[in-house]
Amino acid sequence: MEMDLPAVQAFLAEHFPQGYGRVETVGPLTARLRLAVGDEHLRPGGTVSGPTTMGLADTALYVAILANLGPVAQAVTTNLNANFLRRPPVRDLIAEARMLKLGKRLAVGEVTVFSDGDDQAVAHVTATYSIPPREAATA
Repeated sequence: MEMDLPAVQAFLAEHFPQGYGRVETVGPLTARLRLAVGDEHLRPGGTVSGPTTMGLADTALYVAILANLGPVAQAVTTNLNANFLRRPPVRDLIAEARMLKLGKRLAVGEVTVFSDGDDQAVAHVTATYSIPPREAATA
């Protein structure tokens, strides 16, 4: 791994201060994030909004890329597909990301999103990222 948990957290604090969840773990080709769900994440009907779930999943995959490639601030999402499986209750969301391909110019991964305390997924997300050339990656 290129970046451990404290290094990833410091990088996000500097380059992504708006944040989207708290990084709990990083590992080889993986990351786990938690989002403390508040009123700003809800939609009518008392459930967590789809954009909240997708944002958390997108961030989780970005963190997995950072942890395994190092500080690539300009890695960008080029495709994201979300399948919403169940209505999430109003509890923290947990995103477990796993990279399927992590190359020099392309990364593909998947994320399973759970409600805290529940082992049934509320969403499954796949995404592709474009990785900038290494000399531009940290700019």
